[in-house]
Amino acid sequence: MNLAIVKSRAQEGIHAPEVSVEVHLANGLPAFSIVGLPETAVRESRDRVRAALINSRFEFPARRITVNLAPADLPKDGGRFDLPIAIGILAASGQIPDEQLDRYEFYGELAMDGSLRPVSGLLPSAWQAAETNRLCILPTDNADEAALINRNHVLPATHLLDVCAHFTGHQKLTNHILPEQTERQASSPDLQDVRGQHRARRALEIAAAGGHNLLMVGPPGTGKTMLAKRLPGILPPMQTSESMESAMIWSISMHGFQPEHWGIRPFREPHHTASGVALVGGGSHPRPGEISLAHNGVLFLDELTEFDKRVLEVLREPLETGRIHISRAARQAEYPAAFQLVAAMNPCPQGYDCDRRDHCHCTPEQQRRHQSRISAPLLDRIDLHIEVPRQNMTSEQTEKPESSAVVAQRVMRAHQHQINRQGKRNATLQSSELEQHCKLGKENQGLLEQAINRLRLSTRAHHRILRVARSIADLKGNKDIEREDLTEALSYRALEEFR
Repeated sequence: MNLAIVKSRAQEGIHAPEVSVEVHLANGLPAFSIVGLPETAVRESRDRVRAALINSRFEFPARRITVNLAPADLPKDGGRFDLPIAIGILAASGQIPDEQLDRYEFYGELAMDGSLRPVSGLLPSAWQAAETNRLCILPTDNADEAALINRNHVLPATHLLDVCAHFTGHQKLTNHILPEQTERQASSPDLQDVRGQHRARRALEIAAAGGHNLLMVGPPGTGKTMLAKRLPGILPPMQTSESMESAMIWSISMHGFQPEHWGIRPFREPHHTASGVALVGGGSHPRPGEISLAHNGVLFLDELTEFDKRVLEVLREPLETGRIHISRAARQAEYPAAFQLVAAMNPCPQGYDCDRRDHCHCTPEQQRRHQSRISAPLLDRIDLHIEVPRQNMTSEQTEKPESSAVVAQRVMRAHQHQINRQGKRNATLQSSELEQHCKLGKENQGLLEQAINRLRLSTRAHHRILRVARSIADLKGNKDIEREDLTEALSYRALEEFR
C-alpha cells in the first residue's frame, strides 16, 4: 500500500482540532515534502523522522514521500507530529500493519535514536480524543497529564520501537496507571495567622462566598498581601469541570501542567511592571496570559497604583465577560478568564508612615494623581472596597482567630445555597436575574436609592451592591436580603477615597 492515514491533533487555543496525517509514497527521485501549512518545527520533522527510522533499524523508503497535514488551512506547529508522520511512513511502506490505525491518535517528538520526547499542550488533545473514543499513543512523560482525562484511553511509549511492536503484535502497550494521589497539604496559608483586621477578614469571607472582586486600601505593612494569599484556602473546592478547564489552560501555556496541581485553585500575582500582553496573553502564537492562568482562581494585583494605567484597563472586559479574545494578524484565540480579582494599594504615594491622617504629608495634588491611576470604570467592577488600617499592638486579640477551615465551612454552606437556588455564584448573576434572586422590600429599596444618589454610584455599582448583599444573606442562611445585609454591602462602597 502506498497511502496511509494517521490521526493526530493540532493546538488552537484550548481546542484541539483533528488533523489527518496522510502519507503517500510515489515513484520518482527520492524526496520528502510536508504540506498543509506546517511551521518551522513541523517542516524540520523530516530530518528527525528520517534519523529516527534509520537508527531504529527500519528501512527509510527511497521514494518520493509526500506528507499532507489536513485540513490544509489549519496552522500546525511543534514537534507533536513526528510520531504520526513516522508511523504513516512505516504503514505506507508495509513495515507495520495499518488495519487498526484509525482507532488511535498519535503524539510525540522523536529523538534521533527513535526515543519519544514529551510535547506541550496535550491535555486538550487527550480530552477530545476520549470524546471520539480513540486511544492515545504518546510519550511516557506526558502520560500522567493525559491520564487525568481517562486512563483507559492512554497508551504511553518510550520509543518508536515500542509503538511498532504494539501494531505488529509482539508486545502490546498497556494502559497507563496514574499514581495514587496522596492527600494534599493545604496549599494556602491559614487565616489563623492574621491577628486583628476583623473587617478585612469579614470582607475576605464575603468575597469567597460569592466570588466577588476585592480592593484593599491601606498603608504598607498592614496585612493586605497576607490576607490576599489566604483567600484560595477558603474558596469552595473546584468542580471537575473547573479543574479540567484550568488544567487545559496550564497545559498549553509555557509553564505546562503538573498533575499534582489538579483541583487546586490557581493564585497568580504578577509584578506591577507586567505588560498588557503579559496579563491578557498574546504573541504571534497567542498564549494565555495571567488572567487566564488565574481562571477559576485568584488574580492578586499588589501595588495596584504602580501598574501602568493602560495595562489595568485591559482587565475591564474580562472582568465583565469572563473571557478574553486575542486577535493577531495570522491567528486568533479565545481563552476563559473567570478569575477573582484581589487588589491592594496604598492610600497615598508618600511612604511607610502614610495613613492619610496625622502622619500624611501628601499634598492634595499628589493624592489626586495617585488615585487617578485607577479609572472609575475599573473601580466600578470591583465589588468590595475595604480599608485595612494600621493595627495597634494592644488591639490585637490574645486568643487565636478562626482558622481557614472554620471560615471555609461557612463559605461552603453559602456557596451551596447559591448553587441550589440559581445554579451559579452570586458574582455571576446577570442583570435579568437580580430581580428574582436579589429582591428587596420597599423600605430597603428606598434606602438603596438614597445611597446611590448620595454616593453617585452607577447602575453597574447598583447591581454589584445587590450581589454582595445576597452573599451576605447567604452567609447568614437568610432567604431574603434584610436591612443589615444591605447596609453592610453599602459600607463596602463608601470609602472616602473613591467618592
